[in-house]
Amino acid sequence: MFGTSIHWTTFFYLLLDIVIVLITLYFASKNKNSNYKRFLTLGFLFIAYNVTGGFLPIDNFPGPFILQYIITYGIAITMCIYIVYYLYKEYDIVVLQFRSSIKNLALLCIVCFHILFLGPYFVTGSLDYARFSFTVPIAIAAFIFLRIFYKRISNPKNPNKFILRRNKLSIVSVACIALLPIFTVIGDYQWLTFTNMNIAFYAITVIEVDRYLYIVENKAKMYEVYALNNITDVQNTEQTAIYENLTRREIEIALAILSNSSYKNIGKELFIAESTVSKHASNIYKKTGVKNRKQFIKRFKTK
Repeated sequence: MFGTSIHWTTFFYLLLDIVIVLITLYFASKNKNSNYKRFLTLGFLFIAYNVTGGFLPIDNFPGPFILQYIITYGIAITMCIYIVYYLYKEYDIVVLQFRSSIKNLALLCIVCFHILFLGPYFVTGSLDYARFSFTVPIAIAAFIFLRIFYKRISNPKNPNKFILRRNKLSIVSVACIALLPIFTVIGDYQWLTFTNMNIAFYAITVIEVDRYLYIVENKAKMYEVYALNNITDVQNTEQTAIYENLTRREIEIALAILSNSSYKNIGKELFIAESTVSKHASNIYKKTGVKNRKQFIKRFKTK
């Protein structure tokens, strides 16, 4: 299309990603908290991925030919690491097995790219050989990470449907990352590679939409008693401030507390440590002007 190598499917995903980012920017302008920043960053990375991976390489590009692949691979690697970072934040993960922190994963990808891709390319001059030597080890590492991540968030005890859906969609996103090196080594099939990676973005988008609907649904339940009692506008403003001040994770924990779940059970449901739940709860109580769990439930739970 347009005299370039971009496939119509890649162009379609590019337009769709732009629409999603624009809608998110609109909602972010209506709500000034920082809950949309991570998703917007991810969205812009996917737009950059579709643009560079779709339009490059081109013949009249200024500079050496390999520079175009450094750009496209660099953005793809950054995007994949950011997806993992996004999911680590989603589940309050700091490190998994084999010291799989975000920093270590990023260093591994950067080192492998220089040693296994750029090194073989400058030695042999073969792009196919460089691609193969880089993607095969990365694919193995990615599938190992997929297994570790799956074990970390699988087999929940009595989760709600929202948690179950989020877990499945998170696994889909990580699986797409694991498949990317395989599709890359197969060849330059944009419709396959870019469909795979954009599915990861749409899975995370569904997580965010599902979270929004979950919060709206439970917000109505929490405030039902106040609506029935026809409380004043000042009181309404006070209650609305809960959702404006709390992070998305704090809202999920607040809803669980209002359902009389213990910190231990909340931790199991959300795949985080009980101490992490306690820390979030302390922040919730501070932001909502109460001293403890008992006061929070008494003040905000519907009768």
